[in-house]
Amino acid sequence: MILTIDMGNTHIELGMIEDSKILFSERIATDLNKTSSEYAVLIDSLLSIREVDIDKVDGAILSSVVPPLTYEIKEAVKKVVKKAPFIVSAGIKTGLNIKIDSPQTLGADILVGCVATKYLYSYPAIVIDMGTATTIVAIDQSGDFIGGAVLPGIGISLNALSNEASKLPKINIDVPDKVICTTTEECMQSGIVFGQASLLDGMINKMEKEIGAKCTVVATGGLARLIIPHCERDIILDNELNLKGLDILYRKNKE
Repeated sequence: MILTIDMGNTHIELGMIEDSKILFSERIATDLNKTSSEYAVLIDSLLSIREVDIDKVDGAILSSVVPPLTYEIKEAVKKVVKKAPFIVSAGIKTGLNIKIDSPQTLGADILVGCVATKYLYSYPAIVIDMGTATTIVAIDQSGDFIGGAVLPGIGISLNALSNEASKLPKINIDVPDKVICTTTEECMQSGIVFGQASLLDGMINKMEKEIGAKCTVVATGGLARLIIPHCERDIILDNELNLKGLDILYRKNKE
């Protein structure tokens, strides 16, 4: 079994994988104030609840987009499973040719999702990750990573609306019954849900024109399940994409 850790700006997803099968996944909040010992207690508690035999954990791998916490999580994992995790960073074996101006600047989360997409789905492909930010990136006909686009995530967009427009309230993200709404709250929900879905459809169309071929489109991330069903394009929703990518990367580098 291997422990996978995918650390984002808002949540840290922990997964336990055996023979490429995801046994379970759990999420905890990303907290810059927590120490390695505090994270170790959280991780140990989760594994205990799931009745994981620590002695059967062969290793771990960590993907992080929060540099200040990378060391803390690494040390926490060492305290719990008695093994240092592989860190997804420049120099790790990926099998993915990265064709951008500064490959070392590519986010670990984007890299992991693209590795999973390349090996588990067909390409050319477009990979969407809807987290704190929404990233839309592309893999070409040769299986090479060629870049993409970044835009504010749904949470950031909603907070900006509420904070900058004094008459707009803070709302829960929900799907209204129709696009043309008659209350302020539902109008905001329509703009977020259907607006984001239309944005994704449009970006997919524009990227396909640049690539010159129809693409497999895969989406992941905490809010993807809310938006993707309202897109007109066929999009594969894979909430475990990054965990699968971490498993692939672990096996590549363990070998």
